[in-house]
Amino acid sequence: MINSQSGPGLLFPKGGWENDETVEEAAAREAIEEAGVRGDLVQLLGFYDFKSKTHQDKFCPEGMCRAAVFALQVKEELAAWPEQSTRRRSWLTLSEAAEQSRYPWVREALTIGFSTWHDNWSKDGGHVDPCSR
Repeated sequence: MINSQSGPGLLFPKGGWENDETVEEAAAREAIEEAGVRGDLVQLLGFYDFKSKTHQDKFCPEGMCRAAVFALQVKEELAAWPEQSTRRRSWLTLSEAAEQSRYPWVREALTIGFSTWHDNWSKDGGHVDPCSR
């Protein structure tokens, strides 16, 4: 998880995706840019709606956004990454991460989405089924 730039609490790396990339490619890119980690996306945990102050405009005055949240199996922790001067990454247990989450939707993604995926992954002996992505 990473620190929020606008207040207390932790977030997932997130952001918009470019026209020439998939949502999966965007998630992998954001993990590198914001958290300085590379790895394999192993499962879509779900879609979560949230309100964004920075995305309010005449077309969407409510500023509603939808985040696709993925489980990422980290393979590499980078010593340097694009946002390291403004972001701090943290490795936490699931309960610590949920407790320190900045927003309820992040907590829900952890306690429901990740927990469900992890329980299924553990029952399968820690194997990832590529067909379940």
